[in-house]
Amino acid sequence: MVSTHPTGVQHSGSQYLPQRLDTKANPSPNQELLPLTARVHHHDFLEIGGCDVTTLVEQFGSPLYILDEETLRSACQQYRDAFKQYYKGESQVLYASKAWNCLAVCAIAASVGLGIDVVSGGELYTALEAGVSPDKIYLHGNNKSREELILAIASGVTIVADNWYELHTLVEIAQPTQPIRIMLRLTPGIECHTHEYIRTGHLDSKFGFDPNDLDEVFTFVSQQSALNCVGLHAHIGSQIFERQPHQDLAAVMVQWLRDAAKYGLNITELNVGGGLGIKYIESDDPPSIEEWVKAICQVIQEACVAENLPLPKLLSEPGRSLIATACVTAYTVGSSKVIPEIRTYVAIDGGMSDNPRPITYQSVYRAVVANKMSSPLTQTVTIAGKHCESGDILIKNALLPKTEPGDILVVMGTGAYNYSMASNYNRLPRPAAVVVANGEANLILQRETYQDLIRQDRLPERLKSSH
Repeated sequence: MVSTHPTGVQHSGSQYLPQRLDTKANPSPNQELLPLTARVHHHDFLEIGGCDVTTLVEQFGSPLYILDEETLRSACQQYRDAFKQYYKGESQVLYASKAWNCLAVCAIAASVGLGIDVVSGGELYTALEAGVSPDKIYLHGNNKSREELILAIASGVTIVADNWYELHTLVEIAQPTQPIRIMLRLTPGIECHTHEYIRTGHLDSKFGFDPNDLDEVFTFVSQQSALNCVGLHAHIGSQIFERQPHQDLAAVMVQWLRDAAKYGLNITELNVGGGLGIKYIESDDPPSIEEWVKAICQVIQEACVAENLPLPKLLSEPGRSLIATACVTAYTVGSSKVIPEIRTYVAIDGGMSDNPRPITYQSVYRAVVANKMSSPLTQTVTIAGKHCESGDILIKNALLPKTEPGDILVVMGTGAYNYSMASNYNRLPRPAAVVVANGEANLILQRETYQDLIRQDRLPERLKSSH
């Protein structure tokens, strides 16, 4: 949550707008702070997708998730097109929907040709209801329930097997005439989380088969007629800026592909995971989507040539880098508290229930005041949520113009793991979400009501008041 701005001249909220020096350029969304369509209109208000943010709050209330369709589509297209450009074999980009799984987001990703990576029965059900083709859905998870596996089998999606318990369960519930399409998730001995890069022989992770067990795993799977093992999967972390870890991973996976063939396994797919980082603050410098894809494709192709192997279908599952920058969250400013020579708190009408990442991961964000985009940044404040928790702080040391109750504060880069991790803590209803495009705003998530909060409650007769 500590988010100290760099020293030097600070101008206004307008400094965060996408910089398009070349109108023909195709900016990589993960390298921007605001959505690609963000601009300031003549009233000095922030506009996204052709919609005035303050007007959206008047219409739909706050807190409000605002998803820019053009930014999401652009990121999807850049991944899709980069793989087509740099990889000589077949490829498929999957949206890692744990970042934000809802009908509209899944439908947009699918409309651009992406498949969907899901990690639960609920995410799987949502993707299917959004019209995603089952042959483009992959189910992950380290402890899938029997019910989730049965749903996946019945739906015809690919199951990414994570452990021995799951393999044995799949063999047990399989139908004799219908082999189950699976991939194997393996632990590569490479881990990268943002700026930490660790290579070990045995990675301490709850996910995937240990690399030392490959002989036993490949032997078992090759002997099961109920299992049709088509691919291998690995993932090394998230919010990654370095290119080398993913290049190392790709080389390791091709070695696994070579080893699997010795057991008679016809592996035709490799999924190198996701994890490309985004720009949350000015100092963040992630590679572009195209740069990341190009590096992966080159090393896979070189490794396959060295091993004299045909090119597998290459899968990737980005999440954050597709959706995070496409969304902002708009809040209404309320109370403030000045502690002389220590801190000024500015409170908003949301907080840890709609964005748990700062209190959970100490994540950092930037914010602007949507109705004062050209006003000078004259005060340093701590943006506090409204929950009954001292730690409910969204941004510490945020540089803003002078704020007043009723101002609309916009926090950037909130498309990933905000709605998907949202809660009803303190019994706050979860916010609404809209998708904006070409001046039109459409509701994609309806704001919860107090009635929604008690919908699942049950009050035993003996506890009901007799008054």
